[in-house]
This record gives sequence, structure tokens and C-alpha cells, in this order.
Amino acid sequence: MSENIATFAAGCFWGVEASLRKTFGVIDTIVGYTGGEVENPTYHLVCTNKTGHAEAVQVTYDPEKISYKELVRTFFDLHDPTTPDRQGPDVGSQYRSAIFYHNEEQHKIAEEVKEELNMSGKYRYPVVTEVVPAGNFYEAEDYHQRYYAKHSLRRP
Repeated sequence: MSENIATFAAGCFWGVEASLRKTFGVIDTIVGYTGGEVENPTYHLVCTNKTGHAEAVQVTYDPEKISYKELVRTFFDLHDPTTPDRQGPDVGSQYRSAIFYHNEEQHKIAEEVKEELNMSGKYRYPVVTEVVPAGNFYEAEDYHQRYYAKHSLRRP
């Protein structure tokens, strides 16, 4: 069922998860860590910026309601994909912009959308979003899951 899973990193996973969860066609979201070298990392370990992991959101979606391409476009609209290792006040490689693809079709689509954005003139600087194969995804601690909903916060 990998065709129904998408994995994105776009800064702090709390806000990214809250926004993606509201997207039509999204069935479920899980926040976690991926793209690093340490098995079973914790939030505190990832925050040391020494594990290589990114804070990420794994999305389960219904391709009958939203295409992967539409999800990728939504992902790009949620953050500034031109800032390496930073989103707003959050700085470090764990906050990098990345698309972790699960198959070659996702790879192709992610690269196409990234190139379209670069050619569009929408951004002053080039898009630095990594497009890399999905690896192990480690679910974040429970207190991070649906953080905004648990704390009655709205996505900024």
C-alpha cells in the first residue's frame, strides 16, 4: 500500500501535520523522524542535530480524492522551500525541507513539481527541498501526535 503513503518534512512537524490533516483526501497523519542514521531516535536526540533525522509527517491518503501531485503541491505551499535547514525560528537539519518518496512514480512527480516551482519565478531563491528515497520512519512520542488539536491551537 505504499502508493497511499506520502512522507514530507517542512520544519516543525506540529503545524505541518495540522495543515495536512485538514487536506481533503487525507485519511491519517503521523508525525515522526526519518532520514537519519540512528535507530529509534527520540525528540531530544533529534534536536541535538546529530542524528541526521528530519521532523516529518507521514500521510495516508485516498488517491481517489487527492493525487500525489496535489499533495506535493500542498506540501510546498505549507513552507518556504528555499531555506536550507530552517523554517521560521526553527534552525537545524531536522527542520529541512524534504520529500521522502516511496516509489519511482512519487520520485518523478516530486522532481517535476520542484522543477515547475523553480521555473515559475514564485521564489526569489532556488527550491532546496531534498527529494530522497523513504527509509525507516520512527513515530514520534505520543505528546507530539496531533499536538495542535490536543492543545486547541490553530495552525499559524
